Amino acid sequence: MNPFSFSVEELERKARAIRRRIIVLNAESPAGGHTGADLSQVELLTALYFRVLNCSPALQVSDERDIYIQSKGHAVGGYYCVLAEAGFIPVDWLATYQHADSHLPGHPVRHKTPGIELNTGALGHGLPVAVGIALAAKRSNSRRRVFVVTGDGELAEGSNWEAALVAAHYQLDNLIIINDKNSLQLAGATKDIMNTDPLDEKWRAFGLAVTVCRGNDMADVVNTLEALQPQGKPQVIIAHTTKGAGVSFIQGRPEWHHRVPKGDEIELALEELKDE
Repeated sequence: MNPFSFSVEELERKARAIRRRIIVLNAESPAGGHTGADLSQVELLTALYFRVLNCSPALQVSDERDIYIQSKGHAVGGYYCVLAEAGFIPVDWLATYQHADSHLPGHPVRHKTPGIELNTGALGHGLPVAVGIALAAKRSNSRRRVFVVTGDGELAEGSNWEAALVAAHYQLDNLIIINDKNSLQLAGATKDIMNTDPLDEKWRAFGLAVTVCRGNDMADVVNTLEALQPQGKPQVIIAHTTKGAGVSFIQGRPEWHHRVPKGDEIELALEELKDE
């Protein structure tokens, strides 16, 4: 059971607070950050950590806890902000993001950061490991579910599709894959760099169940996650998001993949993200 169980309205307020933390976190980092990717996934992670996951700091030693894997590891800044808001790490750690000897490096590292389940960064690694964890849970009769968020550019990595074959073969209906489909990656539009569409047809051809949602619409995200039922096969949510969602001058712009707010941009972004 989730320790927060927030309403949609509470989740929306939490998402705005997380976005404000993302802006400050990236602006103060000595090594930059991935602002666009951090912002696109906010509703997805907020809904998971504050309503859906059977996971909390107190449950980190439980074999029955749900597992979350951040496969798009470059978006770890946004993930750290969620972990801080959920009590896994102290909020004051955020000011040390990517500093020397920080608990918060530029990609997830399990032994450095409480709440991180898997080291990720090289794209295409998160889903294969998630499949192994889900298979182990099935074979040990555990009730745990395994959630993994992937980027859409990441799906050009063949390891994901090998993992999908294995997941379907073993009927891992405790595995939920969430594609953060913001349609942009490092150098431009995903469709121009390596077109993976139609993703829904590809996942279904590999034997997975597919649902589509508006990934920056909190109510739709919650409804989609809570409507999931075991179907004897792994489940994929294609979440259509906007890279940089929530800040007008960042969203939808590929240059913000690895750019951070500077100068007046910081205050402009924070002004847009004030509580309504």
